[in-house]
Amino acid sequence: MKIVYLLALGLLAGCTQEPPTGAQLFADNCTACHGTDGTGSGWVASGLERKPANLTTLSARNKGVFPMERVLSTIDGFHRNPAFETAMPEFGSFFSGPMDQIELDGVMTPVPEPLLLVAEYLRSLQTE
Repeated sequence: MKIVYLLALGLLAGCTQEPPTGAQLFADNCTACHGTDGTGSGWVASGLERKPANLTTLSARNKGVFPMERVLSTIDGFHRNPAFETAMPEFGSFFSGPMDQIELDGVMTPVPEPLLLVAEYLRSLQTE
């Protein structure tokens, strides 16, 4: 009986799926427009009326500081400029999940973990 129980535990442990990384979430949801390198060169980019943003220069365009709050808001769909509204889908519902607390402008703010993982991945793509 003990062997069957241990075997079952081993099988269950092998069935647990690792949570996706920011890179995986980006690859699954963002590369069609932004390209695998984040430069806006995805396979659908040429057919879009408005070229996707180069996500590797976000910090450079913000005086060397990664604009975390703006990135989170843009991906989530919370912050929308009327001229930008149709350019990018709202991904808030795709990147929902357990909440993490991060500091934004001195305030501890709950952010869905998958959304934060994508934003952190984008931070890692920055070129200076």
